[in-house]
Amino acid sequence: MWLPVLFLLIGLSLGLLTDITIPEQFSDYLSIAVLAAFDTLFGGIRAHLEKKFDERIFLSGFFFNISLAACLAFIGVQLGIDLYLAAVFAFGVRLFQNIAIIRRLVLDQQKNSKQK
Repeated sequence: MWLPVLFLLIGLSLGLLTDITIPEQFSDYLSIAVLAAFDTLFGGIRAHLEKKFDERIFLSGFFFNISLAACLAFIGVQLGIDLYLAAVFAFGVRLFQNIAIIRRLVLDQQKNSKQK
């Protein structure tokens, strides 16, 4: 479980230490991609804690989520509507659900280890 957290910290550090600016017209796409990546990351952590982790599902979900979200944002731009907000809502809900379940699993594991 420590490997995804390690790479998350490395990625955040590299992002904060570099002086790369994203053009404003790509900000919708980037926000969707980051949410999709976090959704997949926390889904992988949850699956690991539930002992259901599968690398193929994780990687395919990662690329599929990002691709779907980018397509939604692109179609929304072409139609002149903020369609990316649907993806923001969906990924946001899933992200908070995964975090809540991870919290419960970690607390249950701590409780069970103290009882032994």
